[in-house]
Amino acid sequence: MNIINKALSEYGVKEIVGSKDNQRIIKYFTDLGFDGAKLKDETAWCSAFANWVAKTCGYEYSGKLTARSWLSVGESIINPRVGSIVVLWRESPQSWKGHVGFFIKQTKGYVYVLGGNQRNMVCIKAYPKNRVLDYKKLRKQWKNS
Repeated sequence: MNIINKALSEYGVKEIVGSKDNQRIIKYFTDLGFDGAKLKDETAWCSAFANWVAKTCGYEYSGKLTARSWLSVGESIINPRVGSIVVLWRESPQSWKGHVGFFIKQTKGYVYVLGGNQRNMVCIKAYPKNRVLDYKKLRKQWKNS
């Protein structure tokens, strides 16, 4: 399955408010080697989702739970295609905080991103283009990790 179809197949996966956790979100963490039960579905999970999608599709991935860890993965590109990685800053461009997801489309002022932990679910959301740190093209992995 290609990366965007895999990500879209998770569309609508949503956090459960309160003490219960959505086991699908826990699986994103667990499949990457993290203790999902300890992390809970309230843990910021945009990077876990992007990692899970990339890994299960056989692409390189950051293996880290921080969105900006994706800045060191793949090849920086100027013209993203559907399924390219989008890394955005949060709070300020200098902050360690960020957001990561998959490129869907862009308009003059916005980039549309399919990602996890957007409105506490997997969905498509528009972000101002001035928040984009980088677009990344992922390479296919030839070996399982």
